[in-house]
Amino acid sequence: MIRLSDILTDTAPDPAARGRFAPSPTGRMHLGNIVAALLSYISVKSKGGKWILRIEDIDPQRSKQQYADMLMDDLLWLGLQWDEGPYYQSRRSDIYGECLARLCSQGIVYPCHCTRAELMATQAPHESDGHIVYSGKCRPSSLSPTGITDEHILRLMVPPYPGTDDTRSDIITFDDILLGHQQVSLHDHCGDFVIRRRDGAWAYQFAVAIDDALMGITEVVRGEDLLLSTAQQLYVMHRLGLKAPQHYLHFPLIRNCDGIRLSKRDKSLSMEQLRRTHTPDEVIAMALSAANLPFRVWSTRPR
Repeated sequence: MIRLSDILTDTAPDPAARGRFAPSPTGRMHLGNIVAALLSYISVKSKGGKWILRIEDIDPQRSKQQYADMLMDDLLWLGLQWDEGPYYQSRRSDIYGECLARLCSQGIVYPCHCTRAELMATQAPHESDGHIVYSGKCRPSSLSPTGITDEHILRLMVPPYPGTDDTRSDIITFDDILLGHQQVSLHDHCGDFVIRRRDGAWAYQFAVAIDDALMGITEVVRGEDLLLSTAQQLYVMHRLGLKAPQHYLHFPLIRNCDGIRLSKRDKSLSMEQLRRTHTPDEVIAMALSAANLPFRVWSTRPR
């Protein structure tokens, strides 16, 4: 079994490396978020690269500036100073709109009228991992440029494409530093996926793919729950002709003593509580321990 400690300590200098931490400002950070921040920071800083902070606030109903301010204050309290940013996704809508228009011109975007209840009703019994595999109910019978409308969900087609001789595969492959070679069938694991919601908000997969590519991110470090997201994002980048990050590392999710994945509802392990009861070094040690990292790897912590 590969240990994260071996991966993050045995690195060659690469000043061109660009990593990122991209939290959503929907609540106070918890220990799992801190692990993600630390691992992405250590990974890129151990190479002499740059660490970018991106605030993923594309959900207008849940995102709040006060949470963005808190998470930035928490990062600085831990000694994690970003080199670029913060970049706010909510201020990049024009960029996403331009990319959407390019995909529409390829004829692979279409409006979807399905409700969530209809989507759930079409799920097979084995599809219980939380991912909805779209049945293709609203998929057109041929590729055709689609006008952008504001009142519908917009989906991006995955191969095989209807009514064409295009033989490209729906299989996305990439190498994960920790988990090894990955091969994901978009058709089997998600189907045509949403790139813009009914309320006009941009979908996570779409915005993140564009931002990682345009910001020149070379490495992505995040939780293993986003493994499928990586395949979807690589597909978006491919269809837009954008350069993808070179390295991915998906680490095991951090869980509480009952084996339940941590969330922002776990107040006992939130930064609000941790800052009351621990020093920055103690929180760092706790996070590295939770990630199976010995404290000695923290050689890049600012003094």
